[in-house]
Amino acid sequence: MQRVPVIDKNGNPLMPTKSSRARRMIRDGKAVGKRNKLGIYYIQLIDEPSGREKQNISAGIDPGKYYSGIGLQSSKFTLFTAHLFLPFETVKKRMEQRRMMRRSRRGRRINRNVPFAQRAHRQKRFDNRRGNKLAPSIKANRLLEIRVVTELAKLYPIASIVYEYVKAKTLPGCSFSPVQVGQKWAIHKLNKVAPVITKFGWQTSNLRKHLSLPKQKLNKKKAVPATHAVDGITLAASQFIDYLPFKNSEGSGHCWQGQVEITDAPFFVIRRPPISRRQLHLMLP
Repeated sequence: MQRVPVIDKNGNPLMPTKSSRARRMIRDGKAVGKRNKLGIYYIQLIDEPSGREKQNISAGIDPGKYYSGIGLQSSKFTLFTAHLFLPFETVKKRMEQRRMMRRSRRGRRINRNVPFAQRAHRQKRFDNRRGNKLAPSIKANRLLEIRVVTELAKLYPIASIVYEYVKAKTLPGCSFSPVQVGQKWAIHKLNKVAPVITKFGWQTSNLRKHLSLPKQKLNKKKAVPATHAVDGITLAASQFIDYLPFKNSEGSGHCWQGQVEITDAPFFVIRRPPISRRQLHLMLP
């Protein structure tokens, strides 16, 4: 049974409740129904809640280059799943177009028939050459994930965030994955929402197989829970079950310890809105 998020009259998140109880509270005038910026339906209490006890709720993020998966999980319920269409290609094309337009403007402004000392070259206003600059396309990907988790933290009392860390061994002169770039920056930003715990891809794969969750690997762009959202749920569930060492009278070794229940949950497909700023002279003056 799906759960409805609940916040108090001051906007602080409480534990989610059953949909039938949420309908009764709205009917009796004890709460009002609302939707947040992600389109998630929740209720806000009018009076003080009967209790403020909270269980641990974990958020899992499976970052990618073109798509990401996000999930919310408690020990008894799966609360939220999402498939994110990342703006990597869109931002990359817009940056290339901006560069081309900037060069065309400079070409029209500078008269190359006069000596170099007499040309209308403008000196730089400030030093914008930073060595730790993050690429705009990668930054836009991570910002979308951070925005979604931030909006979820306003509705659910998220106690921890599990982030899948991509670790690649690269040699000098070799390329590396764009997913790896900006990970530390994203983790630093997410730490302001909740404590972040990192997991590697092989750990996610092992736990997903143990939980018998289906995984779609043939078509990664397909917006279904089995492509990327399932990894987000798996990462979130790792806070309640893990492969840990044990030692008893019979011997020692490793085994799965803990308990978690994967249930049906709302599935959202999220992408950045196609905002187009006013451009007076797009390609021609």
